[in-house]
Amino acid sequence: MLQAFDRVLGASAFILGEEVELFEAAFAGYCQVRHCVGVNSGTAALTITLLAAGVGPGDEVIVPAHTFIATALAVIHAGATPVCADVDQATGLLEPASAAAAIGPRTAAILPVHLYGQVCAMDELRALAARHGLALFEDAAQAHGATHRGARAGALSQAAAFSFYPSKNLGAVGDAGAIVTNDGELAARARRLRDLGRLDGRGHHIAGYNERLDGLQAAALRIKLGHLDAWNAARRELATCYAEQLSGSVELLGEQPGSQCVYHLFPVRTTDRDGLARRLAAQGIASAIHYPLALPDQPALPALRRADVPVARDWAARELSLPIFPELTLAQLESVADAVRDAAPELQR
Repeated sequence: MLQAFDRVLGASAFILGEEVELFEAAFAGYCQVRHCVGVNSGTAALTITLLAAGVGPGDEVIVPAHTFIATALAVIHAGATPVCADVDQATGLLEPASAAAAIGPRTAAILPVHLYGQVCAMDELRALAARHGLALFEDAAQAHGATHRGARAGALSQAAAFSFYPSKNLGAVGDAGAIVTNDGELAARARRLRDLGRLDGRGHHIAGYNERLDGLQAAALRIKLGHLDAWNAARRELATCYAEQLSGSVELLGEQPGSQCVYHLFPVRTTDRDGLARRLAAQGIASAIHYPLALPDQPALPALRRADVPVARDWAARELSLPIFPELTLAQLESVADAVRDAAPELQR
């Protein structure tokens, strides 16, 4: 990576340029699609995807109520209105029946989130979108390399948005993101939108945005992409070990049939989530909550407040993410599992 950084510095190719083009080609190939458009964050990728697809004022977009707020903010930034649907009890992923119930006369698109590194029920969601003439996109910010029936996340819809935030399975050395698609026209519009509406290097033909991927991030990402499958395999092995040691102590993430989760996170659920977090912290074990509020309960989203999403709210109240990353040792994992098992009897009272 240091050699790649020297190359970027030597070429003074800091914004877009050859390094970005090389990464775009590599990541498109990895995702099994024809086009990749690098941008400077996952939120920008989501927003520009919607704008490039023509989603905007007057439109509604169905999103899961259990996700990071950026999913809803991207819809708002595109000028559309997010509509929350509930999630599956076992996986925390968008529940197709709830998505179907949320469809109305203004619905333009469905935006499922491949949360925790696992692909949503895309067969059902594709059929639902087709029946109602809706666009279907993927928020794949946590699902680099995840598959569903052999197809990669990112290749299962009209277009998908990825984040390369440093903690992701494929993380940059700063903020970065990408849009992947087989739709050449959508990709071309996305390229103009990310670069201030520029089409030919001279004129600015639309009111675009400054959301370009820089060469340094692209160079780092192209190197790390070659390691992604091995890192994902390590995460899956660790998740299997966790499941074996924690079965019966806490609720574990369910796996979708036909999907291979890449475990960006390892979520568990328990009655006293905060108590478990305190007990782990006392032993020097980090944990995190993903996510403490369902979207309708976020202060920034008062318009969503009335959404009836009990399962999403249950996830928000009881979920805790345990440490998982490719370099986690089995000894460290066993220490975490021991601490969780020791705490479990009191937490269930």
